[in-house]
Amino acid sequence: MRRFAWCAALAVMCSGFQTFAADEKKANVYTDAASAGEDFQTQGEYEGAIDDNKIGVQVIALGDGKFDAVIYYGGLPGAGFAGKTKIKLNGETKDGATSLNGEKFTAEIKGGTINGKTEGGTAFTAKKVERKSPTLEAKAPEGAIVLFDGKNVDNWEGVSLVDDKYLGVGGRTKQKFTNFTLHLEFRTPFMPKARGQGRGNSGMYLLHQYECQVLDSFGLTGENNECGGIYQIAKPAVNMCLPPLSWQTYDVEFTAAKFDDQGKKTADAETTIRHNGVVIHDKLKFPKATPGGAKTDEVPPGSLFLQNHGDPVVFRNIWIVEQK
Repeated sequence: MRRFAWCAALAVMCSGFQTFAADEKKANVYTDAASAGEDFQTQGEYEGAIDDNKIGVQVIALGDGKFDAVIYYGGLPGAGFAGKTKIKLNGETKDGATSLNGEKFTAEIKGGTINGKTEGGTAFTAKKVERKSPTLEAKAPEGAIVLFDGKNVDNWEGVSLVDDKYLGVGGRTKQKFTNFTLHLEFRTPFMPKARGQGRGNSGMYLLHQYECQVLDSFGLTGENNECGGIYQIAKPAVNMCLPPLSWQTYDVEFTAAKFDDQGKKTADAETTIRHNGVVIHDKLKFPKATPGGAKTDEVPPGSLFLQNHGDPVVFRNIWIVEQK
C-alpha cells in the first residue's frame, strides 16, 4: 500500500513537472515581434568594418538578457563571408546596454549599433541590418500549381489555417509529384530559451521522403540537422538562416529517382536548393530516403509534407511547377 501511495505521489509530481515545463516553453514562444521583448530587438544581424576589412555580426538571444554573438570576417554568411575567420563572443544586457566579450574583442550594443575594440585597440562599428530573400513573395509563374495562397487549405490534408492566412505544420498535399520546381516561404518562432532541435523545428519533405530541415539555426554552424540540412545526408554549403520571425524562402529544383522494370533504382533523386536566394545544395544526390517520411521506397510520385514537430512554424506562398 505504501509503495502504491509513493508511486501515485511520484506520478502526480512528474505530471506537475511536465505541465510546468510545457507551460514554461509556451510562455517563451513568440510569434510576433511586437510582444517578443527587448532581447528580440537586440538580436539580429549587423554589418560594419574593422579597418578596411568588412565584417558581419550575428547576435543570438538566449533568454533573460543573455546572448551569443559571431563576428564573420568578410561579411555575413552569403554576403561576403568565405567560411574562414569567425570569432565567437558572449554577451549580457544590463542598464539598457548589451556588452559582448570574446577572445581579443570587446563590444557594446546600444540603439541598433555595435561599438567595439580589438585587443590591439582598433575601434570598429557595425549597424543593424534586416536582410530579405530576393525571392520573397515571388509570384507563381504561368502554368504553376498554387498549393497555398493564404485563402484556404483545399490542396492539403491534415492541416488548418493559422491566423486566417498562414499554413500550419503537419500537412501534406493531396496531389503527388515527381519532378518539379518548388517555391516555399516559412517563418520560425522566437524561442530564446529553447536550444537545438527544440527551437522552431519543422521540415520540408520532398515526395514525403527527403527532408530539408526547417529550424531556427540562426548563428549556428550549419549541420545536416539544422536549417537547410538534408537530415543525416548533407549539411548546407552556407548557413543562410535569418533571425527568427523573419520570412525565409526555399527554392527547389527536384528530379525523382529512376527505376527499371524490375524495380531496381537506376538513378538517385537529385536536388538543388536555394535558401534565401543562396545555393546551399547544388545537384545533391540522395542515396536514400531520410528518416521520418511516409515513404521509404523512394518510388515516385509523392506529396509535399510539412512536418509537425510541436513548434508554431508557419508557411505561406507555396507553388510548384511540374517538370517532365
